[in-house]
Amino acid sequence: MRNGARRRVVVTGLGMVTPLGIGTERNWAAALEGQSGAGRITRFDPSDHLCQVACEVDDFDPEDFIDRRSARRMDRMAQMAVAAARMAVEDAGLGSDQLGSNAGASIASGNGGNETYESAYCRLIERGPERMSPLTLPSCIPNMGAGQISMQLGLGGPLVVPVSACASGTNAIGEGGDVVRRGAATIMLAGGTEAGVTPFCMAALDATRALSRRNDDPAGASRPFDADRDGFVAAEGATILVLEEAEHAAARGAEPYCELVGYALNGDAYHLTEPDPSRRGQVGAMRAALADGGLDPEEIDYVNAHGTSTPTGDSVEVAGIREALGDAHARETAVSSTKSMHGHGMGAAGGFEGALTALAVRHDIAPPTINLQKLDPECEGVDHVIGAPRPMRIRAALSNSFGFGGHNAVIAMCEVDG
Repeated sequence: MRNGARRRVVVTGLGMVTPLGIGTERNWAAALEGQSGAGRITRFDPSDHLCQVACEVDDFDPEDFIDRRSARRMDRMAQMAVAAARMAVEDAGLGSDQLGSNAGASIASGNGGNETYESAYCRLIERGPERMSPLTLPSCIPNMGAGQISMQLGLGGPLVVPVSACASGTNAIGEGGDVVRRGAATIMLAGGTEAGVTPFCMAALDATRALSRRNDDPAGASRPFDADRDGFVAAEGATILVLEEAEHAAARGAEPYCELVGYALNGDAYHLTEPDPSRRGQVGAMRAALADGGLDPEEIDYVNAHGTSTPTGDSVEVAGIREALGDAHARETAVSSTKSMHGHGMGAAGGFEGALTALAVRHDIAPPTINLQKLDPECEGVDHVIGAPRPMRIRAALSNSFGFGGHNAVIAMCEVDG
């Protein structure tokens, strides 16, 4: 039973800039078609890298959303964040007069402005400190996704910037919802942004042995839950959700995608990069999100899994889902990892997945896991949505994100019942 004693938060707008496309309609269509956004890296020459594949955003022109002068003062991660925010606000039917101090932003980034940082460091080494641009620092610090959205859209409300590795985007959505619940803002733009397909970031990730090296088959490289998985495919992009107080949304005639009812986060306190095999933290976060939303485990019909395609992570998560929901119900719960299509957006991943989960609830369709050809026996025990979307009743859903450092974040979304 849901908690009706507090301010309710609904999702009234979505803006997506991802490897599956620009715009929510393109992303949803691509997800339902089981498209892969992966390919050989084009943003730099990856010839000397062991991992040469990534999910890049094609055909993104920041000047479609931002004036040229402002765009040149932003890193790619901020440009994509502003673009996604503008689309989300338009999708929600909000005018500038409905924002201002009434609205804020909770925008995550795991790395900040990687392109700016790397190019500035190269300039420092080659040309000396006197050639450093004064725009370097304001372009590369992680809070500038939120900062630029605030400045571009005129948001005078709370600004929140979670930095919790691969859990950041979900962390940001949950925190944004809590800001609305406690009455500090009526509207929060929430999600994540990342532009880490750069030489340094890709090399550093690959050094952890977390990335797939399936360079001869980019489209098949991200294969969550598959027995032959060998790591994740890094991605860039930004996705923003408009979180709005439910009565405010109803008063202006908005039609929500879903209700954001639950949120929880905790820590594994275990390892730099590996999940705790006991899965205590993940199970605790899922159970706490259910409790926060007043949901019984049996009400969860779909889980958008973190499902990165790493050998250890996927099996630990499936075992965690089984424990959190109970073995019997888990076997009937649809589970998919959309990272198989859009890749692992790191700090942006939770935004990608939060939006797709909202769409799944709205349309009663669970998107699939692609490339799942041979299910790992250690990933059995849930109802995997394999290869094709599944029309089904989705009363409530979880979206999981688990990050390096043991950060666990989970959100719960459900149908809007008036």
